[in-house]
Amino acid sequence: MAPAHEADFEEFVAAHGRSLRRTAYLMCGDWARAEDATQEALLALYRRWPRVTRHGGNVRAYAHRAVTTAVIDQSRRPWRREVSADVVPDGSVTTGGSVDHDPMAATDRRLAVLSALRLLPERRRACLVLRYFSQLSVEETADLLGITTGTVKSQTARALDQVRAALLDAGLDIELEETP
Repeated sequence: MAPAHEADFEEFVAAHGRSLRRTAYLMCGDWARAEDATQEALLALYRRWPRVTRHGGNVRAYAHRAVTTAVIDQSRRPWRREVSADVVPDGSVTTGGSVDHDPMAATDRRLAVLSALRLLPERRRACLVLRYFSQLSVEETADLLGITTGTVKSQTARALDQVRAALLDAGLDIELEETP
């Protein structure tokens, strides 16, 4: 790769690498798997960088699709089917409602949301993570997952219902917004 492309790629990774890793974590629930998926995605992006950027391609969308594909591919590998009981992710999970300054309550909420996410089937979790945590549009999410916009909407609605139910079962009344 040309030095100019190298610098552009490094700049992209510096700006978006952490976000891609967090997206991967929210999809798989394991920091080690998330790191592996992110590295696989960035390697795929590095190999195709000149082609992706040549005609003003959406590099961020390509990277998100690569991360999503890497996470899904990992879950299909038999040795990757174990689920980790990992710690709270870096950054905060936005749950709406009032701001609570109790750090333990905030941690409890984050853990409850992450536990609820782990209960979701893969496609619903991917739809929810891409829509609400990565803030992609319905169309971008559909394109990344290779499904219709209607499927994104229905899977997201069902996922939100499941997460709400799981949070209520955990004794938390966290308001989740319908649209990011």
